[in-house]
Amino acid sequence: MRTERVVARFRDRPFSWTGRRTCLHLARAQMVALGHKPPKMPDLRSSLGARRALAATGHDGIMGLLDSLLPRIAPAGMLIGDLALMEGDDAFDAVVIAAGGKVLGYHADDLARGLVPIEPIVAQPFKAAWRL
Repeated sequence: MRTERVVARFRDRPFSWTGRRTCLHLARAQMVALGHKPPKMPDLRSSLGARRALAATGHDGIMGLLDSLLPRIAPAGMLIGDLALMEGDDAFDAVVIAAGGKVLGYHADDLARGLVPIEPIVAQPFKAAWRL
């Protein structure tokens, strides 16, 4: 139910740095919905701004940041609502939400559509996963 609310909030809303609709915003919203207290996010307006904000936390990537906030699990053990990291674009890897046999996230080929179901394939495995 809580995951459904987060997904509904991001579904049909295109990826946007200025509109606060990125996989980083999605991950934070999911953490809050499931009772975690992640740090406040700075006002991210571009991938460069996000890279600077991430560096200011002392982490060189999203994986390190999520490792500092959540317990890591094996991707095969993901439950609905858990977070995972997949290969992203040149700027960042992509955070997705587990949704029972598939994951939901922003896909580089369809950013204007909003969250889309992504079926993981062997050629593009999960880099990591975290229990919420």
